[in-house]
Amino acid sequence: MNKVDIEKYFKPNLKDARMRKNDAQYKKFVLSKEYKMLGEGKKYRIQTYGCQGNEADSEIAAGILEEIGFVKAESENDADLILLNTCAIRENAENRIWGELGRLKSYKKTNPNLILGVSGCMPQEEKVVNRLLKRYPYVDLVFGTHNIHKIPEYIKRLKYEEQRVIEVYSYEGAIVENLPKTREHKHKAWIHIMYGCDEFCTYCIVPYTRGKERSRHKEEIIAEVKDLVKKGFKEVTLLGQNVNAYGKDLNLDYTFGNLLMDLDKTGIERIRFTTSHPRDIDDVTIEAFKNSKHVMPHLHLPLQSGSNKVLKRMNRGYTKEVYLDAIKKLKEARNDISLTTDIIVAFPTEKEEDFLETLDIINEVGFEGAYTFIFSPREGTPAYNFENSITEEVAKDRLRRLNEVVNKGYLEGSKKFEGKTVKVLVDGFSKKKEGILAGYSEHNKLVNFEGGEELIGQIVNVKITKAMTWFLIGKHVK
Repeated sequence: MNKVDIEKYFKPNLKDARMRKNDAQYKKFVLSKEYKMLGEGKKYRIQTYGCQGNEADSEIAAGILEEIGFVKAESENDADLILLNTCAIRENAENRIWGELGRLKSYKKTNPNLILGVSGCMPQEEKVVNRLLKRYPYVDLVFGTHNIHKIPEYIKRLKYEEQRVIEVYSYEGAIVENLPKTREHKHKAWIHIMYGCDEFCTYCIVPYTRGKERSRHKEEIIAEVKDLVKKGFKEVTLLGQNVNAYGKDLNLDYTFGNLLMDLDKTGIERIRFTTSHPRDIDDVTIEAFKNSKHVMPHLHLPLQSGSNKVLKRMNRGYTKEVYLDAIKKLKEARNDISLTTDIIVAFPTEKEEDFLETLDIINEVGFEGAYTFIFSPREGTPAYNFENSITEEVAKDRLRRLNEVVNKGYLEGSKKFEGKTVKVLVDGFSKKKEGILAGYSEHNKLVNFEGGEELIGQIVNVKITKAMTWFLIGKHVK
């Protein structure tokens, strides 16, 4: 492919991605008749990587593909379209995708008509699209996070123009309502309440890949939840890079806490949300935690570091004192709340004393779980250019020591439920042991117990007989 061919594609540009505008457009998805039968007789497969937001996006992509006639493939062997919905948060996540694309190349040889696509956060990076264009000529379709709704158009172009479709925006896309969704679960659902991120943590590529914060209108969110209630869904998880910033871009006196209170009245039995930012936990949200019957008593609140010096270097926008004050208020509002967090170790300039401050806060808060990581430099972020003298040996040692403390918190958080009866939303049978059902309690604890298929999708009482570090074992009681 020559230079002229490459330049005709819509490619992302990091410089353009920094030029953010607060002018989100709102529109409804309407499928034109010309797209209705494009996928007739064909099968699709979507492989999802990364966060819950990506899982929700994959459900939309699947819904759109089925609207135009595709059906879900049982395996890669019988797929006519394979779409990798990707994550860019860490380098190892990207490396997995490059390896997977290399593996899938053989399927193109046996099925020349196979459409191989890449979507999600990775294509929003300029360097990724350049690499796809130059080194992966067998990838037919590339689009980003802002234009999933255009899948029918892209499929049509691939079918009739017989050339690659590369279309990635460096600007925020419209908020498109009425998108079809093929839900992975029949009793719990992901719901985007907003898109994008304005936090600009120095280590994070997401503000450039997901764009500026844009909130959906509350009426659309409430209507979606009410519709799910009618269909028998028991639980919703509200999604956003920072759900606590919901509504700020709309310039209304209506915040995330107000949304929680309104959704509490819809009839949905369980409300969860992710991810929260400590800087934006306000009193209204805490009040919603206290008074909303259906908001679950679990909060994932990323700390990242217990050192004020490191937090400032990360551009997190809060101090450890602010974080601890938020925790105090949350515990006063819900004394049974279960707290989990995110921690990064070996961030550039982190000293041993900074790391010890992090351990101190973990012990003080009593986290019942954490996602822990060694700092991963991402090209295009400020931290990519930070001088870092921390050796790999030191970084791994800090992660090991951190996980020892975190795992102790996991176990202590589990043990407090021994002998108690908890309410479990049953997801299905355990993959590890026949006849054992698995589901999650209100406090987001994985619970295993014996039971029949008729309990799947129901909220049932389970008395906990034994607490393990990662899960609880119990007995179904009526």
